[in-house]
Amino acid sequence: MRTTWLNLLLTAALVLFTGSASAGETRARQILDRFEHANQWRDHVMVAAHRAGSMQARKTLYAENSIAAVEASIALGAEIVEVDVRRSKDGEFVVMHDSWLDRTTNCKGEVVKRTLAELKTCRLVIEGTGAVTDEPVSTLREMLVATKDRILINIDNKLDVDSLAGMIAVARDLGMAEQVIVKENLWNPARITTVKAAIGAIGSGFQFMPIIADDAVRDAGFAEKVSGAFSPRAVEMINWRAGAEALTDTGGPLFSPRMRAAAIRGDWHIWANTYAIVNKPGGFLAGGRGDELAVLASLPRETYGFWAERGATIIQTDEPKAAIDWLAANGYRVPYSDEVRPAEPANTASIN
Repeated sequence: MRTTWLNLLLTAALVLFTGSASAGETRARQILDRFEHANQWRDHVMVAAHRAGSMQARKTLYAENSIAAVEASIALGAEIVEVDVRRSKDGEFVVMHDSWLDRTTNCKGEVVKRTLAELKTCRLVIEGTGAVTDEPVSTLREMLVATKDRILINIDNKLDVDSLAGMIAVARDLGMAEQVIVKENLWNPARITTVKAAIGAIGSGFQFMPIIADDAVRDAGFAEKVSGAFSPRAVEMINWRAGAEALTDTGGPLFSPRMRAAAIRGDWHIWANTYAIVNKPGGFLAGGRGDELAVLASLPRETYGFWAERGATIIQTDEPKAAIDWLAANGYRVPYSDEVRPAEPANTASIN
């Protein structure tokens, strides 16, 4: 448990070295400072809202990948929203997870077979209730405009790696490339070479985050090679869980003391995922320690606390409110300059 007085001392020390947030500094700039300086903010766990953050207490309140969900995540204090990007028939980047429209809109058919004008006639649907919203399918440009200066945006590229250049071009045109985090899976040296060439061709001024998973990577040595190749500010790590496996006790081979040491040497965040995957075991990406355990079993300490104690300083979740509330109440969140510090719980031992 990180105590309030320790947070105060650390925050005061940071002010001496980096200066306090100026009156004109945007929220996104404050977040970016923490993202780009992991070693200065190891006492703060950032929260990334999966698919823009549509869920609360396992109930879907907003359409996924919607601007309405983004607005809610910003209001909660999340630092990052994750959205998925595909392409329309006429080549426009649109925000959509599935390759088909059926699940998340009131339209049917493949995204890539509809022009942008046709996609704009579709309305997003709140999964579970089936309620049709007034919000149309967003373009990447529209989503970026909605987030500019307010929050970081993590693009989950549902296309090929070469499509990243076009996505970054949209962000650059809006003057907000530094707010954008793009990512790709890495699993061997050949893949590092391929992705490094694609990222290098785009240039600089944006954030690239490697993803590594323990089905292919079993030790921190590979992450150290990745760190040397890309100098990332964060590395996303996946602890796969098979259906019958018990909850992980250690976090798996990627969440090891050596990995934490590598992260400190490289000055990058360890990013863990607690969000759910449809028709997969609970905590499928987190060794069983996912949002279901935190919310349905009322054991947030065994989810968010577990990953924070194993070095994760960014957690991507379907439950941004639950994660932020628990992390803040238990000393894992340092308030931003425009936030009020949450009160310490009366009896922290009673909080799961």
